[in-house]
Amino acid sequence: MSEKEQIEKEENLNEETVEATEQEEVETEKDPLEELQDQYNELNNKYLRLYSDFENFRKRTAKERIDLIMNGGADVFKLLLPIVDDFERARTNMETADDVPSVKEGVELIYHKLVKELGNKGLKAMETKGEVFDSELHEAITQIPAPSEDMKGKVVDELEKGYFLNDKVIRFAKVVVGA
Repeated sequence: MSEKEQIEKEENLNEETVEATEQEEVETEKDPLEELQDQYNELNNKYLRLYSDFENFRKRTAKERIDLIMNGGADVFKLLLPIVDDFERARTNMETADDVPSVKEGVELIYHKLVKELGNKGLKAMETKGEVFDSELHEAITQIPAPSEDMKGKVVDELEKGYFLNDKVIRFAKVVVGA
């Protein structure tokens, strides 16, 4: 092969390389558009899945909230049912019982059982007699002259007990305050 032929061969190779490079550039110019379209489709699909997941989550939590509201007190009712049964048995026995102290003792046992079970659920009675009047805990029904000087501004009598449920007041104590 002569030098001239070799130069022509190299020029042909260079031309083919330039043509291939130009063709690749044209193809790469198409690729970004296709690539962006693919990215768009992928992100759109992710968005739609995320939106669908969120809607399902919202519906599920709304259903759970309604269920909690409707059935939230079920455990307290289950707790009270045995005590209701005890009261029914006591009523039946009261009709035939001649011994009043035993009936009284049975009612006391049922009362203590009820107080214990409610205490286990977080219910606690307020201690009010002799305490300083506190409008955050007490509802003053009336004021009377204090029986002694140290009872002024304090609770003299309790008309209705107040209760806490897990340290939150659920019923204010109705009290008489010394003036």
